[in-house]
Amino acid sequence: MSPSTAAGRSPITEAGPLSLCTREPHVPADRLVAEMVPPPRFDSVRFSTYIPDPNQPSQSEAVGVLEGFATGLGAVPDTGRRGFFGFGRSRSPKPPAGPRGVYLDGGYGVGKTHLLASLWHATPAEPALKAFGTFVELTNLVGALGFQQTVRTLSGHRLLCIDEFELDDPGDTVLVSTLLGKLVDAGVALAATSNTLPGKLGEGRFAAADFLREIQGLSAHFRTLRIDGEDYRHRGLPQAPAPYSDEQVTKAAYAMEGASLDDFPHLLDHLARVHPSRYGALTDGLKAVCLTDVRPIPDQSTALRLVVLADRLYDREVPVLASGLPFDQLFSEDMLKGGYRKKYFRAISRLTALARDAKRLVDAQ
Repeated sequence: MSPSTAAGRSPITEAGPLSLCTREPHVPADRLVAEMVPPPRFDSVRFSTYIPDPNQPSQSEAVGVLEGFATGLGAVPDTGRRGFFGFGRSRSPKPPAGPRGVYLDGGYGVGKTHLLASLWHATPAEPALKAFGTFVELTNLVGALGFQQTVRTLSGHRLLCIDEFELDDPGDTVLVSTLLGKLVDAGVALAATSNTLPGKLGEGRFAAADFLREIQGLSAHFRTLRIDGEDYRHRGLPQAPAPYSDEQVTKAAYAMEGASLDDFPHLLDHLARVHPSRYGALTDGLKAVCLTDVRPIPDQSTALRLVVLADRLYDREVPVLASGLPFDQLFSEDMLKGGYRKKYFRAISRLTALARDAKRLVDAQ
């Protein structure tokens, strides 16, 4: 039985839950550019709101380095002096030698995105001169605008922040290496987060050794900051809530204004028909996502699409209420041991956090 007819109800009408499977949003290029700011979850974060783990000194050290980095990106009197890491204005148009960015490396849930968004907020420049987006959103921007227009659009920026920096294929490697090289030449500062050291990007996913020059070129743009620690989303929290029944999920979807209700396998099929650059728009206006019949992901392409959707839901703080299998059983053992394992663990972590948020909504009702 589909969610729209569960519990003897007629198909979903305007008065019932929404459905992700009926949405095929069109996202104009100017919206992609305008949305290159920290997402709602990270709109109010600052360095002062980051709570370092006292047992992980690298977290406090990273805050100090990034605060100095942000200060160095401010305007400097035209005296020929350079700011932190060589940033700042100078009479000489030639960019300084050495890294022109910072690269936050660490496991999922240590607060890298929090720190990256804090850097964006702390950088003394108008929002129009700063850009923030995931690696996927950056490559999608190139696809929408074209390479040369993307270079022209971003070259006037003071800072480009790239969250979840990951190379999944050779085409991305060449594209991003060339793009960032041109932006650095234009004086744009870079900051990125990833679960993989820059010199190891692409490892286990494609023949990275064949693109060693591009990968080493990317690495040369950054100073790496290692951030150690456990996943803060689950630090000291109770175990993830168990899945609900189909009836409970359906009832909650009808009771919550702005909730969507979809059968999980059908949603996975629908994601294959929507470009990942539109997954953010897919969630526009949603207050909660309700899913029935959650089951293991059948293949890697589907799994990677779900990772992108999980990221967009997490960024937008949309709770996820589900029946079927718990989220830590979504991905097969082979997937969790493969080249994309860090993406899958991040998705599990984020979906689990959103499941906790959904439990609070249900309890409140």
